[in-house]
This record gives sequence, structure tokens and C-alpha cells, in this order.
Amino acid sequence: MTQSILGSRTTIGPDPEIVSRATALVPVIREYADQGAEGRRIAPEVIKELDRADLFRLFVPARLGGLEASAATIFETLAEVSRGDGSTGWVTTLLSSAAGYASTFPDQAQQDVFGANPRARVSGTFAPTAQVERVEGGYVVSGRWPYSSGSFAADWVTLGLLIPRENPDENPVSMALFPRDACRIEPSWFVTGLKGTGSDTVVVDNQFVPDHRIQPMHNMFNGELLSSHREDRIATWPFSSMASIILAAPQLGMARHALEITRAKLGDKPVTNTAYRQARLSPTHQLNVADAATKLHLAELAMQRVAHDIDTASAEGRRLDVETRARIRNDTGVIADLCKEAIGLLLTANGSGSFAEGNVISRIWRDSEIANRHAHVTSGIGREAYGRILLGNNDHLIEL
Repeated sequence: MTQSILGSRTTIGPDPEIVSRATALVPVIREYADQGAEGRRIAPEVIKELDRADLFRLFVPARLGGLEASAATIFETLAEVSRGDGSTGWVTTLLSSAAGYASTFPDQAQQDVFGANPRARVSGTFAPTAQVERVEGGYVVSGRWPYSSGSFAADWVTLGLLIPRENPDENPVSMALFPRDACRIEPSWFVTGLKGTGSDTVVVDNQFVPDHRIQPMHNMFNGELLSSHREDRIATWPFSSMASIILAAPQLGMARHALEITRAKLGDKPVTNTAYRQARLSPTHQLNVADAATKLHLAELAMQRVAHDIDTASAEGRRLDVETRARIRNDTGVIADLCKEAIGLLLTANGSGSFAEGNVISRIWRDSEIANRHAHVTSGIGREAYGRILLGNNDHLIEL
């Protein structure tokens, strides 16, 4: 039985009530999935329903009107949204997490974002591509930030700035909050997968950002957040670990969807050029589907272990050790790879018709292939980080 107590944060598994909100939206998400892909952004009808269900406020602290959900609840909820559609799950992941991390900025910035609109949606991208000029009270910024998923539906955007620290050994990247009307969106996301994410380029021209809307990444990675509310659940989580692992949740949902379709449709399909009139009688198809389901289940177990580690450490008020954080980065890639491999096996089992443009499994496959190549998901980088730590080399080359 799942129980969530906000004060003590005693949590056993995902909160079924919150997850059920996502499950209830799967039909409408699927109804508009093609429209979202064709229009290069999630349909307004879907954004409205996700907002109504509070799914953009999964990470936001309760003191700001958010759900302040556990990691286990967040992962399972995002997977369910993605079971409806990969692009929708990806946008929900990015908008909900960015809104949550806006709550870790200085208190005045939080008031700017959530004071007038407690339901504010936030998009974000880390890449520090801007030119900044120091002026009194802040910086004047100009730049272009590609791959800003969900920016079309955001009220605020977080953008990476290169602001050198006094200590040259510290990460010089900072995150800055800009209101949406201070930016323009330049269409640039013309791709084969995750078409509906609207991951276009955010452009800022000579806009002022005050100091209180800036937070150094060094602080975020080291748990030295500028918010005065250190008791918030999100403030207890390892930033790098969560920023990576949440991107594996959509992969779970997409693999579940592919398996769901396969189980519903493949069994009665004849196997061409064989004596098998039904694929359910073919050992080759049985093995492919079993292998795919096994990979999905292994990915789910890995995700559950990550959730348990994060939620347990949060409840106990301790910071995860570097080896666990490195393992989570490694597990992110493992989960994504397992799901991608499962989807590939299911495409093979379903035959060449799976690749027809109008086939839903084809869209799932394209979405998964794109999602799997995000920099925070790429398995090789995670394995390198984990291997270095396991061999006693703490001079790691990525933030953990």
C-alpha cells in the first residue's frame, strides 16, 4: 500500500492517486498525438488537460501549491503520460522539472515566477550560448538556445549563462530565469522523432536579468541552493542525478505502449511464408516478445531502485554518496537502452508494416531513438562516470 506524508516524507512506492491522473489522460493524449507531431507541438487540448490534472506541478513544493511528489511517483506518472505519447511525455517531463527547479532559486525569483501565477509553466535548456554584460544589479543578455522542449507552452524559461566564478575550478555555468515575453521562439526542430516536443530555439536580444534570477550550476550540483526553503523535497534531491534519470521515464512509457500494441494485435496475425497462421503459435515471435518484455521489466526494476535510493535519502535528510550518484547516471543509460532494445524487438516481431508512417509503433520507435540520444541519457557517458568511480578515480569529468 502506498502512503505519502508530506511532513515526514514517508513514502512507499508511487502515489496511486497522482499516477491515476496520468492514466486517465492516456486516451486523450493518444487522440491528439498525430496532431501534435504534425504541428510540431503538443495540441493545446492536451496541454490544457495536463495542466488541469496538475501534472506540470509534480516537482513544485506544496508551499507553492504544487504536488511535491516523490521520485517514485514522478517516474511512474511521467511513464504513464509517455505511454500515451512520447512527445507528450517528454514535454511534461521537461516542463514539470523546470518548474520544480525554479522553486530552488532565490526567494524573490520564486515570487516573480509563482507569485502572480502559481500554475506557471517553465521550460529550460542548460547550454551556455549567450553573451553577457555585467551591469548594475544583474546582466544584459543576448543569445540563442536550441532544443528548448516545450517552450511553446511555457510562461518562463531557464537559460544557461556563462558567468565565470571567483574560483576558476568551479563550474562557470549559471541558470537564469526569463519571462516568456522577454524571448522569442525560432522554429528549428525539424526532426524524425519526438516531433511534437517543439524543441525549438529560444532567442534573447539585449534583455536584462537581475541577480536574484540567477543560480550557479555549481550550487545546484552541490546542493547549495539559493532558496531559503531547504526543507522542500526537491531541495534534498541530487540535481545531476534527477536531471538525468527523469529523461529515462518517457522511455519506459514508450516501451510499455509498444508492448501493449503488440499483445493486442500480433497474436492473430499470420506469419508470411511459413506454416504459422497465427504469430502466437510461432516460437520465433514468442521469444522476441518475451525478450522485449524482459528488457522492459529489467528497466522498470532499475528505475524503481533509483526511486528508492532518492526517496530514502530524502526522507533521512542525507545526500547521496558520489558512487550512488554515478550509478544513477549509469542506470539512466541502461534503462533507456533496455527500452530502446525492447521496442526494436517488438518492431521485428510485428514485421515490416511496423515502419509504415501511419503505424503508431513506427512513431514510438522514432521517438525512442531520438530520446535515447539526449546528452544526459547517452549510456557511454554514464558507464564512463560509473567506471571511474568504481576504480577509485574521483577526478570525474562530468558533474555528479
